[in-house]
Amino acid sequence: MKEKSKELYNRKDKAKLGGGEAKIKNQHEKGKLTARERIELLVDNGSFEEIGMFVKHRATDFGLDKVNYPGDGVVTGFAKINGRPIALFSQDFTVFGGSLSETHAEKIIKIMKLALKAGIPIIGLNDSGGARIQEGVISLGGYADIFLLNTLASGVVPQISVVLGPCAGGAVYSPAITDFIFMARKTSHMFVTGPNVVKTVTHENVTFEDLGGADTHATKSGVAHFVYDNEIETLLNVRKLMGYLPLNFKDRPDNLNFDFESLQPEEKLDSIIPDNPNKPYDMKEVISLLVDDSEFLEVHQNYAENIICGFCHIGGMSVGIVANQPQILAGVLDINASVKSARFVRFCDAFNIPLLVLVDVPGFLPGTEQEWNGIIRHGAKLLYAFSEATVPKITLITRKAYGGAYDVMNSKHIRGDFNFAWPSAELAVMGPKGAVEIIFKKEIESSENPELELERKLNEYIQKFANPYIAAERGFLDDIIEPKDTKRILINSFDLLKDKVDNNPKKKHGNIPL
Repeated sequence: MKEKSKELYNRKDKAKLGGGEAKIKNQHEKGKLTARERIELLVDNGSFEEIGMFVKHRATDFGLDKVNYPGDGVVTGFAKINGRPIALFSQDFTVFGGSLSETHAEKIIKIMKLALKAGIPIIGLNDSGGARIQEGVISLGGYADIFLLNTLASGVVPQISVVLGPCAGGAVYSPAITDFIFMARKTSHMFVTGPNVVKTVTHENVTFEDLGGADTHATKSGVAHFVYDNEIETLLNVRKLMGYLPLNFKDRPDNLNFDFESLQPEEKLDSIIPDNPNKPYDMKEVISLLVDDSEFLEVHQNYAENIICGFCHIGGMSVGIVANQPQILAGVLDINASVKSARFVRFCDAFNIPLLVLVDVPGFLPGTEQEWNGIIRHGAKLLYAFSEATVPKITLITRKAYGGAYDVMNSKHIRGDFNFAWPSAELAVMGPKGAVEIIFKKEIESSENPELELERKLNEYIQKFANPYIAAERGFLDDIIEPKDTKRILINSFDLLKDKVDNNPKKKHGNIPL
């Protein structure tokens, strides 16, 4: 038995070396960790259990029969993060550049199917040169099999993609179907066609970094949800994200301990809204004062910054926040902001994460660029997402809520459970000046002093309509609250709604305006 155990250890040691010491050294020189080093950083110490270590490819063409490594370029298995189980795969660039072969794909598919049976999240660490060219269409079939499982797993278990090297061609569509994509600056790249093909087809000269680097996808395309300076920081933040998520669609996120007796009125909130209704303020300051320990994990931090999305704990409960940002474009809704927040809302709804919506929105962004690019269709995505969501949904209007954007931002009319407003809130079809210029157009124009008459009518309108009380009288608001008491009210409201049951009509699926 000792000899057999020795053989086992030797085989495992060989598999753990991947493509060998020279390839590992080359990986480190690029500023990249190996597949196994990444796993060690990501999961709880000693929790990783590997499966498929001895799998080898079956290809014999182009000399592949003479080059065969145990594991075939991907490490797969199960582990724990923060004490909770997860399934993962980590592509090994030291073996055939991490390229996907038939057996490489089979390993990933096996781990995904087991994760679906067990009802646990799937995390993929991507570092691959793409399809293994020597295997031709067989490797392409492997990608398609993975895409199908990504789709079937969507909304069943959380799926996280961490891109820590190249991810090109068809390979990009697996991360694109998953819930969140992490990238590391300088070493992560995603694109359908590389710089050389782009130059041939469009005659554009572009670098790998500008075409598909982390910052490009974090700021321009919106493909990357989280971007960090290096792999270590990236993997540690994957761990942080997992702390807000449940295991599956039937599960709920863990509640953290919260000292309710220490909760005090937050006086700073009483002075955060400027007296001038046109003056911006930072909604992130509001968020920081409402969430536990001021900890907020923002999603798409550098993309469509006029709306804020992210995870936090409020009273120990995991909550997703969607908030207009008055500091950027006055918090207006545009195409990118609508799409960004709609997908976030649908994720939270799929995985039983309550939603807090902080509203200060002057409307949808006007202009030919927005209209011609489909602001109607894209804005409808956010409306659809809030309308179909059945998780607890609480809205707080801090200042402006104008026009159709008032309806879209989780108003009472689309099943907001609790809708609150601060005394500074204004709920109207449009801003006071625009409304007065339309309603009293003839009176102002016929007046001896049009400017004075405009000012007089404007003051009358503001006194009567630029406040939250008419909406409260109609029941569109459940209460008008003092800012300093907001956190206490939110905690009590979410606690009341924790066992909320709401249902949509029976159907195969809806038809969101994609």
